[in-house]
Amino acid sequence: MTDPLTDVVNLLQPGALLSKIATGCGAWRVRREATGEPFYCALLEGAARLEVEGSPALDLERGDFVLVPSVFGFVMSGHGQEPPGTNAETVTMLASEVRHGDPTAPANARMLIGHFSFGSPDAALLVSLLPTVLTVRGEARLSTLLHLLADEARAGRPARDVVVAKLLEVMLIEALRFSAGTNAAPGLVRGLSDERLAAAIRKVHEAPGQAWTIAMLAREAALSRSAFFERFQRAVGLAPMEYVLSWRMALAKHLLRRGEGNVSEIAEKVGYRSASTFSTAFTRFVGIPPRQYGRAAPAALPA
Repeated sequence: MTDPLTDVVNLLQPGALLSKIATGCGAWRVRREATGEPFYCALLEGAARLEVEGSPALDLERGDFVLVPSVFGFVMSGHGQEPPGTNAETVTMLASEVRHGDPTAPANARMLIGHFSFGSPDAALLVSLLPTVLTVRGEARLSTLLHLLADEARAGRPARDVVVAKLLEVMLIEALRFSAGTNAAPGLVRGLSDERLAAAIRKVHEAPGQAWTIAMLAREAALSRSAFFERFQRAVGLAPMEYVLSWRMALAKHLLRRGEGNVSEIAEKVGYRSASTFSTAFTRFVGIPPRQYGRAAPAALPA
């Protein structure tokens, strides 16, 4: 059976770009402007608050993991009061960690923070299928991974950076698995937590070349067309046929980059009866024709 989440993760090509131990001491605050890089934080000790643009503030505790697949800009801070004459945004660089706030005050938060990289030129499209902010707490498997990450990040063992990077990739996948349910932000993960919607999403991934309609997908979900449309859009954040189009285009871009068939063959694989219809749709969605996309160097490809 096709696993849509595996499909998305495989196309994203995630990797750990940067990781470091950071502590918050006394009253502390970190501001970051929008970078476009996926940000993560694993809270190893203490507590912190994360405020991401456009999302409710999150109070994080020990064992929590948070991922922002596409950072808009955020503020992370401690809960302490800022004494007069101090600067909560002071940063002190030490050999083993980065300290935020008063370097002479005791630490009230210890975190493993950093950025993921998504190797796919389709990252912007695929990230749009994920929640804006993804938070996981109270999961035993995540706690085990956090323990391993913290131990490895603090140690000076050979190949430390390689091990941390691999653990973080597993952490990302586990976080995506666990961040489901009706309280999750709209996105593919939330859609897959709904058994009815998951049945339809799996069918789209199993047979992207099928001439899908709302009526057909609604039947797969055992729902009326109106109930399916409303439920899908509320959970995934896209209308059903928008999702079908987004997934077809992601696959088409992947196949074109890898040279897996000519335009006519790829058109058929992703649900278009003719190369010309596919070329028109692809050009409208991506910005350049499929043949030009297939020949372009990766750095020149549109997101």
